Amino acid sequence: MEENTNLQVIINKFTKILDSAKTSYEKLALDNYNACILSTVLNNAPSSRAVLLKEHSLDGFVFYTNFNSRKSQEIDINNKVSLLFHFVTLKQQVRIEGTVTKLDDSVSSQYFHSRPYSSKIGAWASKQSQPMSSVLDLPAEVLKYSLKYPIDVPKPEHWGGFIISPHYFEFWKEKPFRLHQRLTYTKTPNNLWTTTLLYP
Repeated sequence: MEENTNLQVIINKFTKILDSAKTSYEKLALDNYNACILSTVLNNAPSSRAVLLKEHSLDGFVFYTNFNSRKSQEIDINNKVSLLFHFVTLKQQVRIEGTVTKLDDSVSSQYFHSRPYSSKIGAWASKQSQPMSSVLDLPAEVLKYSLKYPIDVPKPEHWGGFIISPHYFEFWKEKPFRLHQRLTYTKTPNNLWTTTLLYP
């Protein structure tokens, strides 16, 4: 089966699944329904870690991080990435592949200032992906920046958002006997999206 669709249909499908995941996680008192695995590639070697999806729209999928982190350094060299959402409570997965760019700093600043005080201090205190000489290093940095910024915390220059512009989606549903359902959407050069069913 192959047919064409548009991005809005795909985004609506993803939003419906994400909303269902949020509801099911809340019923079980689980956090981070919006967690996903971000994979980057550098020198043909993959690297994966969990991030939190903060926004999604026709423009793309947004997450925030330290620009000095390993993932950011890898993105600077190769901006091709993938996201994997595994919604355990729904027995569904969504894979997204695309290219990633930095958000405008004004957008990152607006989000940063909406965060809790401790999270803002944490963005200053953590030298993400860098070695620590002791487990006491991080609390010391937290104290240092808490004293420096007791009320108003500015956004660090090294912190901000990325937005992923997708060119591929796969929606996976668990079925009995591992006969899972896999539905893909692939972007074409004329900005249409080809729909394809895959064998599990």
